[in-house]
Amino acid sequence: MMRFSRSLLAATALAAALVSIVPATGAELVIGRPASPATFDPGFLKEAATLVDNVFDTLVLRDADMKLVPGLALSWKALDDTTWEIKLRPGIKFHNGEAFDAEAVKFTFERVLDPAAKSPTISYIRTVAGVDVVDPLTVRIRTNGPDPLLPTRLSRYPAYIVPPAYVKQVGAAEFARRPVGTGPYKVTEFVPDDHVTMVANEAYWRGKATIDKVVWRPIPEATARIAALLSGEVQFIESVPAELVDTLKASGAADVVDVKNGGLTIYLGLKSAEKPLDDARVRRALSLAIDRKGLTTDILKGKATLTGTQVSPFDAGYKDIPTPAYDPAAAKKLLAEAGYPNGFTIRFQAPRRYISSAEVAQAVVQQWAAIGVKAELEVPEWSVYAQQVPAGKQAPIYMLAWGSTQTLDADAALYAILKSGEPYSTVADKALDALLDESRKTIAPDARAAIFAKIQDHAAETVPLITLYREDSLYGKAKSVTFGGRPDARIPVYDIRVVK
Repeated sequence: MMRFSRSLLAATALAAALVSIVPATGAELVIGRPASPATFDPGFLKEAATLVDNVFDTLVLRDADMKLVPGLALSWKALDDTTWEIKLRPGIKFHNGEAFDAEAVKFTFERVLDPAAKSPTISYIRTVAGVDVVDPLTVRIRTNGPDPLLPTRLSRYPAYIVPPAYVKQVGAAEFARRPVGTGPYKVTEFVPDDHVTMVANEAYWRGKATIDKVVWRPIPEATARIAALLSGEVQFIESVPAELVDTLKASGAADVVDVKNGGLTIYLGLKSAEKPLDDARVRRALSLAIDRKGLTTDILKGKATLTGTQVSPFDAGYKDIPTPAYDPAAAKKLLAEAGYPNGFTIRFQAPRRYISSAEVAQAVVQQWAAIGVKAELEVPEWSVYAQQVPAGKQAPIYMLAWGSTQTLDADAALYAILKSGEPYSTVADKALDALLDESRKTIAPDARAAIFAKIQDHAAETVPLITLYREDSLYGKAKSVTFGGRPDARIPVYDIRVVK
């Protein structure tokens, strides 16, 4: 009944919106998204870097073909197994006029690596042992072992370069509200849960962006985002609901951009140190009781790909792990073997952040009920949930999305959520820890791939978390907007065009 009501609401909203379609202007772009950002500090993100990516630069960039290209760094080279020399681009200024130099690079890494800072994304650069300033335009990055991925790590958060003097002057809390970067856009207004306004950086080193002003508006309800797009209130939206893709296409007023396998992998995190999740038989039972094909077909309308691994086909180190079977009878048998013949009751959290994620969670609750497991579902607000998860305050079972966007390597898809002690990991598995550590010490591509294959095989067997499926990236855009989507899930406004 709930699904029918949502469809009826969507149809009503779309019909009303079609009455008045306003074309986008050439110099401005308004983007509707599911949630407001919690912070603009790139070193301490607890969400995707979509907005931050337009304000800050990294030393290394990825072009449209996903190749690593110079960013704030002109070049990089390995001097030995544990030392990389980075030559910096001269003449770059932060938005406040502060000079970008080697000290800024050193400061950026050290504030994230500081254990007292408790950066939620430290796992991505944990291989960095230190940064040495050679001269104002040269740094040497030391690693705590051979790290062939260092250039890749320099292309994503938390490696967006920040201005040392400004951060020290205003403090971390104010910097998170009033960010200053070297990127193509400056933040002029940030009103949490209402809007973020950015204007083009006139002095941007790659040239001024063609879109003068971009406004990001949180519109949590999906049908409201669709209606805003069709009315011309916004010209671009993130996270188009799978059930409304065909309706949006049929409107003739907007386009849908579908990047297959371009989204994150949805999974259920498990606090494996807590009973009954400390028993692998229970974890396997929960996985076997989920009808993934039904979820992706009936709820996601085919806008997701079944998978048995967190690693994407785009990633180095990917192994094609079969999708776990749907076998409620086997699940009940495992529960009985584990001492839970009548099931158990457990808390389960899932936010409305991903494609139809709350509806998927409700279906999972029903499927678990069939094996005697009573999951008490909570659907928290994203702004609250995003703070709870890295602090370990979430429910014993929780829905999250993860992936290797920007890095395109299995390390990013696995290490942060499987290695014990990492901010986003609730896994405690010594065998996995050893394999993950070994993967970061191995340089030869074939040897790394073999280790990642072992990690994925081990995870499939022991179920430290429950992989569900990999989302497509679904965007809606006005006809006047040019955007084709990217495998790394970025929305670089610098590369978007609005044609009158």
